[in-house]
Amino acid sequence: MTVNFNSVIRMMGMLLLVLGVAFLPAFVVALIYHEGTAAKSFLTTMFPCFLLGFILIKTFRPSLIRPKARDGFLIVSLCWLTASLIGAVPLWISGSVSDYIDAFFEICSGFSTTGSSILTDIESLPKSILFWRSFTHWLGGMGIIVFAMALLPSIGVGGQLIASAETPGPSLDKIAPRFSDTAKNLYLIYLLFTAVETLLLLFGGLSFFDALVHTFGTVGTGGFSSYNSSVAQFTSPYVQWVIIIFMVLCGINFNLYFIMMKHGIKRVFRDSELRIYLLLIGVVTAFIVINLLTSGTYQNVGDCIRDSAFQVTSIITTTGYATADYDIWPTFSRMLIFLLMLTGACSSSTGGGVKIIRILVSLKLIRRGVSLKLHPSRVITVTLNKREIPTDMATGIANFVFFYIFVVFTGSLLISLNGFDLMTTISSVLTCVGNVGPGFNLIGPSMNFSMFNDFSKMILSLLMIAGRLELFTFFMLLSPHYWNSNKA
Repeated sequence: MTVNFNSVIRMMGMLLLVLGVAFLPAFVVALIYHEGTAAKSFLTTMFPCFLLGFILIKTFRPSLIRPKARDGFLIVSLCWLTASLIGAVPLWISGSVSDYIDAFFEICSGFSTTGSSILTDIESLPKSILFWRSFTHWLGGMGIIVFAMALLPSIGVGGQLIASAETPGPSLDKIAPRFSDTAKNLYLIYLLFTAVETLLLLFGGLSFFDALVHTFGTVGTGGFSSYNSSVAQFTSPYVQWVIIIFMVLCGINFNLYFIMMKHGIKRVFRDSELRIYLLLIGVVTAFIVINLLTSGTYQNVGDCIRDSAFQVTSIITTTGYATADYDIWPTFSRMLIFLLMLTGACSSSTGGGVKIIRILVSLKLIRRGVSLKLHPSRVITVTLNKREIPTDMATGIANFVFFYIFVVFTGSLLISLNGFDLMTTISSVLTCVGNVGPGFNLIGPSMNFSMFNDFSKMILSLLMIAGRLELFTFFMLLSPHYWNSNKA
């Protein structure tokens, strides 16, 4: 079984058209703020995208052979790499970022909704460049391919198959008969969240530009800000609580919103993953509040609760915004933050990480293993939401968790060549694979990734994309079995 290159190239053409359209809002922002150099950089990148994309779609007609899983893996991986490579060009040619590898890192971080940055002075950049880097969060949050399918449903490439290779979480549920309708429905919710949060932030006194930039970072769970101090720039408790609420909402499985509309909110709370997600936020926040108050780190209870809730929500949803430097908190609080980096948000949300559903199933598998040791003759099934988990799904989840740990350790070994301390090294890989954003020590919430060498920046950039694509989709391309049709 060989790769259907006709479908692959046709999808790349579609991606180029979508990127061309995506550059338009940033170009308009450049015109509004009279940023001539930035405007030229967007035009210089935009027109080749339109031209080449149109040529590829017209040259490579829809194939009569339906795309297979291997085609989906290649399409998705190439699309995310291409989007990052092209998306970095305006930052580079405008002079906003002098080194292309730095620009690539920044936009990989944008599209993958990681939020890690190499910028040392964010506020010195043109408004249009800041808009573009945050807009990549919005595009990458729901998925570039899902966006493309909603925009161009007649492209002739298997939408459900391809998007399932891109969407975070164990599965992508169909919420409409046709996948293009599913994609549109998902983006309707996404647009609704975007519009409502923007309005609420405007009511909080933010400018339209700041409201939009921080909304992109919130609903996409990305974390890019237009300020060096991130959300701490806004001292208004109202603004911070609005962002907390929308981080929580966007860390929830988007399919549950459709269930809520059809069957009511009570049906939604039957979902085990959602209950654990909300419980984790509440319990960990409470533990950190107690730890910060008893250690004397905070004197004001209100500030302590708000900062704790913000950091916990930001990390578990892998948004990465910050209102406080958790790296100076007591060890117990920092340890809880570290564990939340591993956990991640719910499946089929815009968040990253391992995902709560996988953690939950893994714990159930461990409990099953212990029970079988005590009672070898018993038949013990693993259930989720009162339904038995199929063996292949349980195996797949266990494989993912082990592979996730393997990637983090292997990546950490490569990054250790920089010679930084152990916590900086491990957290840099963990935060990039999990699409979290900040880490600890030299890459804490008040620091950045500028001190890494080019080799490490490229490794971390690829890990961001791999993490966003659930690892297997990306790393599968490195297997000889993928390219050898006789072994497929």
